[in-house]
Amino acid sequence: MNVKLAGARLVNNHFHALTHRNYRYFWMGQCVSLVGTWMQNIGQAWLVLTLTGSPFLLGLIGTIQFLPFTCLSLFAGVVIDKFPKKRILLVTQSMSMLLALTLSALVFTDTVRYGYVMVLALLLGLTNTFDMPTRQAINIEIVGKDDLMNAIALNSMTFNLARILGPAIGATMMALLGPAWCFLLNGLSFIAVIYGLLQIEAVPYVREKKQNIGVWNEIKDGLVYIRGDQVLLQTLMMVTVVGTLAYNFAVLIPVFTKDVLMMKEQMYGLLMSCLGVGSFGGALAMSFMSKKGPRRKLILISSVLLSVFLLLIGLTHSPLIAGLCLAVTGVFNILFATNSNSTLQIHAKDEYRARVMSIYSLVFAGSTPIGNFFAGYAADRYGASGAFMLCGGICLTLCLGIIWMFRRKASSVTPGEALQQK
Repeated sequence: MNVKLAGARLVNNHFHALTHRNYRYFWMGQCVSLVGTWMQNIGQAWLVLTLTGSPFLLGLIGTIQFLPFTCLSLFAGVVIDKFPKKRILLVTQSMSMLLALTLSALVFTDTVRYGYVMVLALLLGLTNTFDMPTRQAINIEIVGKDDLMNAIALNSMTFNLARILGPAIGATMMALLGPAWCFLLNGLSFIAVIYGLLQIEAVPYVREKKQNIGVWNEIKDGLVYIRGDQVLLQTLMMVTVVGTLAYNFAVLIPVFTKDVLMMKEQMYGLLMSCLGVGSFGGALAMSFMSKKGPRRKLILISSVLLSVFLLLIGLTHSPLIAGLCLAVTGVFNILFATNSNSTLQIHAKDEYRARVMSIYSLVFAGSTPIGNFFAGYAADRYGASGAFMLCGGICLTLCLGIIWMFRRKASSVTPGEALQQK
């Protein structure tokens, strides 16, 4: 009885989003599926590196996979606003399952080629262009504003617990059975998400259609809204820089493992798990602090410290130190991402939220093609250590520049203008 009471108290005090029935189904489905997603992520990276032996071609896969975000995120925001989000997610999750099963079949039958992986990566990116902002925007429909940050923190915890388990399981499976099993189990894991979505019963927010307003005008309206709001604008600028330069681990860690540490799949999986351990710790901390709402100062501080630890990773040749640095990097990853995401969702008006989150997807995930291409090129030319240092140094410089620019702008605003902005 005491255990049940303690569990109920923990949920009510720190994981209150789980008291919402709809969110519980959504969250439990994600718990299963995300482990499979991380198994596929490391399996695909190692498969491409094995097929080609080229860090540049590995980076190119990341570029191709995230290219649809860059090209179509603005349109996705307009589309998502006009349809129930549950229906969109059922389509996107079913497509992701089909693509994972197709890749597993290609590897099982020994017919996989680099070009096939590229096509599947492009199709997955196209699916995720609609899936990612929809998953972000549906949170507020199933938990409300009061529990939104707690739900985002719980999503981060789930994501990063999967980042710990997925690479560890995936690396072991690759070493014993080959990467095809990573892709197969990922495909099957989507059954849990689809079942959870089917159980959700929520009143969806669908923006009222306006007459004689085209897609381009709706996109322009969203961009004008963001430009006029300093909180949204600064947050999205920081996300652009960090998303482009600091989240290239899928490209750099396998190359770092192979070329700098001179080790194999198990160490690659272990380093990815170290990143996940830190991220899980950061997400757990954010769930305990979620009642206080997002903190903009944490966005700024974590972006700077994240950049510093990328530099430190580039300076080490020790697996132990690299693992510790990646764990700390994971903490700042989550502090940055959770506070940025929550700030945007809570601060944005209802009629603009999906468009704001589509811009978030554009600058966070849509910048990945540029980041992966740059990281792959840098690793090819300067080695993985040089690429880590280059990404960290540029990220640090740009983040400090944005902080300075907005502080200077804020100091020049008169009290009357500040009151108007509020």
